[in-house]
Amino acid sequence: MTAVATLGSHCALQVLKGAHDEGLKTILVCEKRRERLYRRFPFIDRLILVDSFSEILDWNIQAELQSENAVMIPHGTLISQMSSDEIESITTPIFGNRWILRWESDRTMKEELMRKAGLRMPAPIDTPDDIDRAVIVKRQGAAGGKGYFIASSRKDYDEKRESLIRQGIISADELLYIQEYAAGVLAYLQFFYSPLNEDVEFFGTDQRHESDIEGLARIPAMEQMNGGVSEVPSFNVIGNSPLVLRESLLDGAYSMGERFVDAAKEAVPPGMNGPFCIEGVYDENAGFTSFEFSARIVAGTNIYMDGSPYYSLLYDRPISMGRRIAMEIKQAFESDRLDSVTT
Repeated sequence: MTAVATLGSHCALQVLKGAHDEGLKTILVCEKRRERLYRRFPFIDRLILVDSFSEILDWNIQAELQSENAVMIPHGTLISQMSSDEIESITTPIFGNRWILRWESDRTMKEELMRKAGLRMPAPIDTPDDIDRAVIVKRQGAAGGKGYFIASSRKDYDEKRESLIRQGIISADELLYIQEYAAGVLAYLQFFYSPLNEDVEFFGTDQRHESDIEGLARIPAMEQMNGGVSEVPSFNVIGNSPLVLRESLLDGAYSMGERFVDAAKEAVPPGMNGPFCIEGVYDENAGFTSFEFSARIVAGTNIYMDGSPYYSLLYDRPISMGRRIAMEIKQAFESDRLDSVTT
């Protein structure tokens, strides 16, 4: 039987608990500073201790994982701490499509794939000189919202960028992406595509809580103007909460997920296998504008460790996204199709 491995961060607990519940061996590549935390959980069969996650690229650790017949589950920490070239060089089989993670990490490629999927998107702003409305400025890759900021003019952009550089949050040569700000109800739509069953499953929806931009709404405008907030409010993600969509919106959500899977198959074979997330806002007419996608499990699924409302309609037992991944790996292994779900 195969084993499931992941990095000790982000959503490792639900990934490994799900694998354990499916009878698979669990392996955690764990930074030594976090060992005490993860030793608390009995469903983790083995810890491989490292000083930093980049050590997963070492031949010895890759050999250890391969000796366990392990499948690596990628998540946001892998993307934020390693380049696309490094991820693609990992010799351990990776669940899903390792090459689509490059498309997630590059804003231009990300935008291209979203257009191919026919998703409605905010307008990109080519240069800071073109800022003539509210925009959101983002970093490349999976930064968890850290270093993002809102601007309304070139002057505003320059002042906030320089402030973040002084604080050491972004670097002076960092390439930033500018996008029209889309207003509405935040909704992060979580999906799973099974290449074994050739089916898109809608798993659930979450909202993200960001500090300190979220607390800004609780400060009266006068106090904000008089210096009651930091110069550049942060969008750093602190946690997630569940959101249940109106049932009339489900058909549209499924349609977006299916179009995204079809576009990914064409653009970056073998396509969008496994978990993914389409992220955006619903406007006053219940229209969805997508500003991001994540081509792997997202941390928002952690709120559904005991199963999501929508998966309760598909399965007669609690299924987390971590367990759904393990179910796919187990089915693939037992049917000798592991290469259909890994790259």
